[in-house]
Amino acid sequence: MIKTQKNGIMPTGVFTPARTTRRVIPGRIAAMVATLLLLASFFGCVSRPAEPKRYERVFLDVFDTVTTVILYDTGERSAGERFDQLHALLLEYHRLYDIYNAYDGLNNLYTVNQNAGKSPVAVDERILGLIDYAKEMDVLTDGRMNIAMGGVLDLWLQYREAGLNDPGSAALPPMAELEAANAHSKPGSIVVDRAAGTLSITDAQTQIDVGAIGKGYAAQKATEAMEQSGVTSMLLSIGGNVCSIGTRPDGTPWQVGIQDPYSDGNLCVVQVSGRSVVTSGTYERFYTVDGKRYHHIIDPETLLPSTYYDSITVISDDSALADALTTGLFCLPLTQGQALVASLDGVEALWVLPDGTQAQSNGFSAYLVP
Repeated sequence: MIKTQKNGIMPTGVFTPARTTRRVIPGRIAAMVATLLLLASFFGCVSRPAEPKRYERVFLDVFDTVTTVILYDTGERSAGERFDQLHALLLEYHRLYDIYNAYDGLNNLYTVNQNAGKSPVAVDERILGLIDYAKEMDVLTDGRMNIAMGGVLDLWLQYREAGLNDPGSAALPPMAELEAANAHSKPGSIVVDRAAGTLSITDAQTQIDVGAIGKGYAAQKATEAMEQSGVTSMLLSIGGNVCSIGTRPDGTPWQVGIQDPYSDGNLCVVQVSGRSVVTSGTYERFYTVDGKRYHHIIDPETLLPSTYYDSITVISDDSALADALTTGLFCLPLTQGQALVASLDGVEALWVLPDGTQAQSNGFSAYLVP
C-alpha cells in the first residue's frame, strides 16, 4: 500500500523559549512577539504535499513493440526524470538481448550468436543472468522453453515474413529443414562461465533466441530498479508483459485488461498490486497458408505452432517467470500445465482453448474484476 501523509507537514513540537530570570525590557518583548508571530506565520503557511498526478509515456524503440508507462508523481519534472530513467534502462536491456543487431562497443546476444562454435564472448552480467534463468525455466517447463531453438524459430520467421509479404505464395518451412535445425537445439550447447564472465555456444550451428523470456526478464529488472529508486506507483506494459509497482495513489489496485483472442475487446479484467500479468496468444504474430493460421509459438515436440490453446495469461510476482510460463504452458497439455501452475507459489493462470472454452487455476478468480 502507498503510504500518504493525510495531514500535510506538521511541526514536531511547540516552540518554547528558554526560561530566564533576567528582566525583560519592553523593546525585547516586542522583538520576541514579532519572532513568535513570524514562526506562527511560517508554520501556518506550510503547504500540504502535492497530490500525486497521473503521467503517461509511450516508447516505440524497445523490444520491437509498443511500451506504455503510467506512473503517479508529484510533479511533471520529477515524472519526466523517472520516465527518462526507465527508458534508459529498457534501452540497455533491449540492446543486450538483441539477436538481430550489433552495437558499437557492446557484446550482446547477436555477438554471441555470431561467435557460435568459436571462442567464448565476454558479456554483461545481465546477459549471464538471463541465460541462467532461461535454462532454469526450460527445466521447469519440461523442455518447452528452449532458448537454443534459434535455428528453428528463424526458419519460421523467414517463412512467416515471406508469407506476409506475398500471401499468394505463403508456405510452411519444410519439415526436413526444421528437423535439421532442431538437431542443434540442445541447451547444453550454451555455456555460462560466471568466473570468466563469458558466454559461449559450443555448437557452431546453435543460435540463441530469448524472445520467449527476454521482455519479461527486462521488465522485471527495470521495474525493480525503479522501485529501488523511490517509485511507489507505476504500471509498465511492454507488449503483453505488464508489471506493477504498488497501487494507485488512492490505494485501489491496478486494472489490467486481458485481450480477447477472438476480438479487439477484453476477455476479462484483472486487478493487481505489485504483481505482473503476462498474456501470450495466437493472435499476436501469425500468417495464413492455404486458409489456415500459423502463429509464432512453436512446440519443441512437433516443431509446429502449438495447437493446445489460443491464449494463456499468467499472474505472478515475477514478470520473467510469467513470461517464460506463458510460452512453456502453451506447449503443455492442460492437465500437465495445471499441475505445473499448482506447484508454484503465488502463480495463477487462465487458459483459452481453441473451442473458446476457458480453464483457470484455483486462485485466478480472486483477481477478476466483477
